Amino acid sequence: MPEFLLYEQDGDIVTLTMNQPEMRNPLTGNTAVPEFVEACERINSDRTVKAVILTGAGTAFCSGGNLKDMLRYSRDEIPAMQIRDEYRHGIQRLPPALYNLEVPTIAAVNGAAMGAGCDLACMCDIRIAADTAKFAESFVKVGIIPGDGGAWFLPRIVGMSKAAEMSFTGEAINANEALACGLVSRVVSSGELMNAAKDLARRIACHPGATLRLTKRLLREGQRVGLDTLLELSAAFQSMAHKTPEHDEAISAFVAKRMPGR
Repeated sequence: MPEFLLYEQDGDIVTLTMNQPEMRNPLTGNTAVPEFVEACERINSDRTVKAVILTGAGTAFCSGGNLKDMLRYSRDEIPAMQIRDEYRHGIQRLPPALYNLEVPTIAAVNGAAMGAGCDLACMCDIRIAADTAKFAESFVKVGIIPGDGGAWFLPRIVGMSKAAEMSFTGEAINANEALACGLVSRVVSSGELMNAAKDLARRIACHPGATLRLTKRLLREGQRVGLDTLLELSAAFQSMAHKTPEHDEAISAFVAKRMPGR
C-alpha cells in the first residue's frame, strides 16, 4: 500500500500531505495513524523544524473514518471491549501526537473536513481554509459519537453552543461560516491556499525555534492550569529564553539600532 502521509521539508518548514485522494483521505482502514505518529515523533526530534503545514491531496481535506471499514463493527461478531481497544490503540493515538507537537501547526483545509477530519483540523494550532472547504462534526449522522477527542477540541475553539449545534445536527458549515464562528482564522481562494499557508509558516519560522516551542507549550498549559501555575511555568521558560543566543542577538541589535544578524 502506498504511504498515506507525504513528508516534505523545505528548510525549517515541514508539509504533511494526506495522500489517498481517491478515498478522500480517510483516517481509518489504512496506515494513517501510525504514519502520523511517526511523523510527529520525527518532527519533535528535529530541532531544525519550526512550523508544520497539514493539508490533503485532491479535493478533500479529510473524510474522517472509513465507513466501509466501520461496517464490521456492527455486522461482525466483534465484542464491544475489542472495539474499545481498537479505538484506544488506533485513532486515539492521533490526537495526543498531533496536538502535542512542539512546533506550531497550520491546517490548510483544501476541501471537506468531515467527522474525524474536522477534529483533525482542530488538533492544529491554526486553521486556514480554501473557499471550497466545509466542516462537519458529522458523527451523529451515522449513529456514532466523536470517538477521537472532538468533544474536547471543538468547544474550546468555537464555544459550547456552536459545538453543540454542530455535534447534535451533524450538519456541514461552509468556509465563511467557519470563519464567523472562529473555527478558521482566514478564508482564501482555493488556488491561493498553499501560498497563504506557506507565507504564514514563514512568518512563524523566522523566529527562534526554541522560543516558538516554549511559547506553544505555554499556550497549551494555559488551557488546563490555573494562573499561578502558569506564571511559575512562564518564569522558568523565560529564564531559558533569556539564555538563548537568538535573544541576546535580538536585544543587542535593538540597542545598536541594526537588524539582527548584521
